[in-house]
Amino acid sequence: MITENQHTEFKSSFNETVIETLCAFANTNGGKVYVGIDDKGMPVPNFSIGKETIANWINEIKNKTQPSIIADIEPLISYGKEVICISVNEFPVKPVSYKGRYYKRVNNSNHQLSSIEITNLSLQSLQLSWDSYIAHGKSIEDLDTHKVNAFFERVNSMGRFRLEGSWIEKLHKLKLVQGAVITNAAWLLFAKESTGYNVHLGRLKTPSMIIDDKMLNGTLFDMVEETMRYIIGQIKVAFEIKGMPTQRTEIFEYPLPALREIVLNAIIHRDYMSPINIQIKIFDNYITFYNPGTLYGNLTVADLKKDNYQAIARNKLIAEAFYLTGDIEKYGSGFVRIRKGIKEYPTMKMEFAEVASGFLWTVSYTKQRVSLVDDKVTDKVTDKVTDKVTDNQALIIQFISENNKITTQMLSEKVKISQRKIKENIAKLKEIGLIERIGSAKGGFWKVQSTNNE
Repeated sequence: MITENQHTEFKSSFNETVIETLCAFANTNGGKVYVGIDDKGMPVPNFSIGKETIANWINEIKNKTQPSIIADIEPLISYGKEVICISVNEFPVKPVSYKGRYYKRVNNSNHQLSSIEITNLSLQSLQLSWDSYIAHGKSIEDLDTHKVNAFFERVNSMGRFRLEGSWIEKLHKLKLVQGAVITNAAWLLFAKESTGYNVHLGRLKTPSMIIDDKMLNGTLFDMVEETMRYIIGQIKVAFEIKGMPTQRTEIFEYPLPALREIVLNAIIHRDYMSPINIQIKIFDNYITFYNPGTLYGNLTVADLKKDNYQAIARNKLIAEAFYLTGDIEKYGSGFVRIRKGIKEYPTMKMEFAEVASGFLWTVSYTKQRVSLVDDKVTDKVTDKVTDKVTDNQALIIQFISENNKITTQMLSEKVKISQRKIKENIAKLKEIGLIERIGSAKGGFWKVQSTNNE
């Protein structure tokens, strides 16, 4: 049984919305409109087709669309009743308009395109990308040669592509400059001054309670690194302490390679025609990443859940630059690596969706990962997770775990700091709830606290 979906629509009669739907199909992956069928997929009683009906419909569709759609129309029999199937393929030159308005097909409905979406669709149709256009009012003199040369060194050391000649010749080879003018891609990658495109980061307790706030602006390679530094500085880390001599392993609250892939995706594939900033919000047990620009081309959220989809880069030159430096692999493979990183954290999940002319990622967990292995020291030490534990404090916890009657003098000798510093660190550890003194100073003992809420 045929049902309405992204490629199929039912209409009880031929009207203006039929042409609107055909326009939306032409701007996406094509589709069919069945006329003479109700919303439940049943033939409409008393539906009839005159001798000139089909010819009139063809002309009306042609005259009211630009570029003109030439639809295929054929009569069919459904449940013993005659109905009409009107089909169109994806149009080779997009976007197609109906009465000066542009539409696309999303699931089983039509959505009017924004001005930015119209431009993107036009560029895609011409196999161009915004970043390949000339940066208005900018020239080669506006590029930072140190950043350019550092890029060339990274490319050549990576070995995916060999660049030789002067730096101008190399930029020409990569199509980042045209004559004496530069492309939007070159400006975003190597500009001397602020590009005007920001990454807005924040550490929040609730959506309305902001703990920390920062705005980053710079060239794209720099913003990736600065964004990651900010995230690492805001998230928690567990310390797994084991072995003699003591070894400490850091276990970050989130898988850093996966977060980096998400940051790279947001910066490389954002819609730079939008004035909206990339927004990253760090909460107690989840992080959201928003970048302007919905999925490019005909890519859907459902496609992203598969490993074998075909994708088109919105910013081809920028994506190529990050590929040559080894920051990304073939476009689309980042999702595989993100999912792999997320799976290494037992209670963590990732969600993504198109929202408000952009794309939103959410990475969350119910219980923080605090151990790579299971042993008694790890159980004691890493149950409590904090980003405020210093190396010396971690050692103090380790030695207390091994000997709960250890003295400050003994700790001083083992940690190799003064007893005064030992006492200061112990006071801090007690304050944040990592250790507790049971009994008197002479006859009591230390207890490493566990704060699991299981």
